[in-house]
Amino acid sequence: MDFSLIVLVVIVAALAFDFTNGFHDTANAMATSIATGALKPRVAVAISAVLNLVGAFLSIEVAKTISGGIVDDTKIAPVVIFAGLVGAIVWNLVTWLVGLPSSSSHALFGGLIGATWIASGADAVHFGKVVEKVLIPAIASPIVAGVVAIAGTFLVYRITAKSRQDVVGKGFKTGQVLSASLVSLAHGTNDAQKTMGVITLALIAGGSLAPGSSPPVWVILCSGVAIAAGTYLGGWRIIQTMGKKLTEIQTPQGFAAETSSAAVILASSHLGFALSTTHVTSGGIIGSGLGRKLAEVRWGVAGKMVIAWALTLPAAAIVGAIAAAVSTRGSWGTVLVGGVGVLLALGIWLASRRNPVTPATVNDEPVADEAAPVAA
Repeated sequence: MDFSLIVLVVIVAALAFDFTNGFHDTANAMATSIATGALKPRVAVAISAVLNLVGAFLSIEVAKTISGGIVDDTKIAPVVIFAGLVGAIVWNLVTWLVGLPSSSSHALFGGLIGATWIASGADAVHFGKVVEKVLIPAIASPIVAGVVAIAGTFLVYRITAKSRQDVVGKGFKTGQVLSASLVSLAHGTNDAQKTMGVITLALIAGGSLAPGSSPPVWVILCSGVAIAAGTYLGGWRIIQTMGKKLTEIQTPQGFAAETSSAAVILASSHLGFALSTTHVTSGGIIGSGLGRKLAEVRWGVAGKMVIAWALTLPAAAIVGAIAAAVSTRGSWGTVLVGGVGVLLALGIWLASRRNPVTPATVNDEPVADEAAPVAA
């Protein structure tokens, strides 16, 4: 396959991943606002889409981490990056189908690491950077967001204990609009950059950019538009899980969860930590449930999410490694991997039509065996 053509294929695949990242992660910003009625579902995803696009232009530190930090850009070819993207997209779609808010970021890292390892050897993966910039933030960020949300929720209810609850609810609905918007903006500064970093890595591997280059403006724009389009589509299955199945959320809780998540994400973007916004916002939601007296946290659902988090990086790495083993054998291998990836995506989409979750049903209550509530 012509070298410039495979680079183009990688760019298309990267934008496809960015699109799946958008609808997979819409819940991170808007699930609690939709659950409390602070925003109507379609209005929420529209606001989130616009702010994701704006956020894409605010920082490039995370993009630099990916384009020059996770793997050695001098030891990989564009076809390897393509294989890694296939691994990430497949895992994103599988977890979306079952409604689990797994990490799109870790799916991407896993896919790239697995593909690079198989194609170029273990020394082409910067494991020190993976630990520093990926694994440590993955563990620390949901804990930090959860603790901040616990404190914030407790203080909010303490301060407003003697106020009229209808006035409190109305005020915090307005606050939720602002805090959810801030999370969307923060999400754009972190997640949109991951695709920027991958495309920049492909351009470096293809010789179009010098090693260590920053993302060109057209890459930033395309990445921002792709994640915004995916966000507007709305990942209703995951929105339902985070908004209704983890804990029953009141407006003060939603505000506390969103502001704590936004603070952690923005700080991490500034430092170049490519963390999972899914981990952060899930930690914030659980923390808000623990911070409200007599609230219920459904630990069965939380446990399933943690298992998905733990499996994401290795599962995507395995798919990425298999894809790399096939695609690096020649043009036929790349075409085969791409074709299989498209068929898998189509099959998953058709499977989702059997039990669709829509804006009209996203706030339906979870069934009893799924809820398994435990008083906090």
